[in-house]
Amino acid sequence: MLKNLKIENYALIEKLDIDFQSGLSVITGETGAGKSIILGALSLVLGQRSDAKMIISDSGKCVVEATFDVSAYDLQSLFDSFEVDYFSECIVRREILQNGKSRAFINDTPVNLLQLKELTSCLIDIHSQHESLLLSNVDFQLNIVDIVAKTDLELDSYKIIFENYQEQKRHLKELQINSEKYLAEKDYIGFQAAQLKEAQLIENEQESLEEELNMLNNSQKISENLSNVLQLVENEQFGVENQLRNAVNYIRKVENCLPKNENLAERLQSAMIEINDITAEIEKILNNTESNSDRKNFIDERLNLIYSLQQKHRVQSIAELLVIQQDFEQKLDLIENFDEEILKLQKEISEIENNLKNAAKNLSDKRKSVQKPVSEQIERMLSDLGMPNGKFDVSFTKFENFTPKGIDNVEFLFTANKNRILQPISQIASGGEISRLMLIIKSLVVSSKGLPTIIFDEIDTGISGEIAKKMGEILQNMGKKMQVVAITHLPQIASKGQNHYKVFKDENQKLPQTNIVQLSYNQRIAEIAEMIAGKNPSQSALNSAEELLKS
Repeated sequence: MLKNLKIENYALIEKLDIDFQSGLSVITGETGAGKSIILGALSLVLGQRSDAKMIISDSGKCVVEATFDVSAYDLQSLFDSFEVDYFSECIVRREILQNGKSRAFINDTPVNLLQLKELTSCLIDIHSQHESLLLSNVDFQLNIVDIVAKTDLELDSYKIIFENYQEQKRHLKELQINSEKYLAEKDYIGFQAAQLKEAQLIENEQESLEEELNMLNNSQKISENLSNVLQLVENEQFGVENQLRNAVNYIRKVENCLPKNENLAERLQSAMIEINDITAEIEKILNNTESNSDRKNFIDERLNLIYSLQQKHRVQSIAELLVIQQDFEQKLDLIENFDEEILKLQKEISEIENNLKNAAKNLSDKRKSVQKPVSEQIERMLSDLGMPNGKFDVSFTKFENFTPKGIDNVEFLFTANKNRILQPISQIASGGEISRLMLIIKSLVVSSKGLPTIIFDEIDTGISGEIAKKMGEILQNMGKKMQVVAITHLPQIASKGQNHYKVFKDENQKLPQTNIVQLSYNQRIAEIAEMIAGKNPSQSALNSAEELLKS
């Protein structure tokens, strides 16, 4: 449950720190005092979108911090999945910077907004006036049925199969499109594949051929210069090899007189070995270098073929041509096997569809299992709230196609009058009826979800008198099972709270400030009397207020 709320630098709130208790708490205050501002701030720690405009000018940053008692809600594994320390008291904080960026923390560990929402959705629900409009939305109605019927497992199972079904259908469509496309291009693809295959391309062949052609084109120049090198090295009188041999002999004669670590003779000997290796390599090149017009013509033709294929396919290497060749060959294989692949995939889709039908039926059956008890319970509570002739039903029709949430088209039907045909809520319900229906439905939802806390923002729209009293009693009964906070303008509801808070605007400051205080018993009498009779209530109004509190 929510134990404490701290707000700093948000809209008209410079600093606010308020404790909350279990049971039913009511919040009252004049229109414009700032009740919605407090709820807006609280919504930030529930992961709602932030707005830097709400920060008090030049105040630095806005901070909203809520403390929850989570000891009874088995959330250890959720904290572990977030890699956040678990404590029986959980502190959730949101900081909004003036540049619009925000940061979120759970027990002082940074988290993202999805994690923040996942945790707080297990702890608290805020029902606003805007949400009452959703009661006419069919998706909202289906979601209500799913919550009450507890269809989590069935819905998850259905969604997994549905996503696979959609994916395979997309694959089939893609296969059919490619089949038509490739069949139309079969001759072209076959010609290109054959041409590349006939070329018998070998990776790195181009570089080798270009190198050989360069040697053939310069064979005379290579022979002349390499022969000159050999003559310089091998000349019997003045050749490099002979000169080095003489140098070694001279060194040997005096090496006993030289420092031992110089090793001059060995170093010269190594140079001779290297020169001998170079000489052998040069001789090998000379033996293989000859003007061969047939070989040159073959290489020219081969390279021209490679260059033309590269230009045609807009690539620059044989490796890329080989990839293109492989792609064409794979397309040809696909063309030959398209019919077989399509039939195979159609069979798989048919099997998945049967599984999907079964999953959809299981989901639908689970939903329909609450149809009668939900209708009966809502009708009982409608009677308690002043609509004894109220009738309610959950209508189920079937979609022609599978949807992401099953095959059920759910619609809430309602009438407040005797012997009237039930019609969709969106067509007939008034504001007061919507408020009463929404309270009833919310009471079903929170009991099904096991939420610790629910906050009602003016659930009493469009009602008064005895109906307001009945609604207050329902909220009071809900407060016996969970923490309920109700923002109200009605004295009948305000009197039912175990705890009473008043929101007011302090005009004595330099800038108006919104504040909230918990009222004592006598202060509650005065506040409720003002709700009955306005400012400066009479003694009779005060007596009526006290009577409401005691009732």
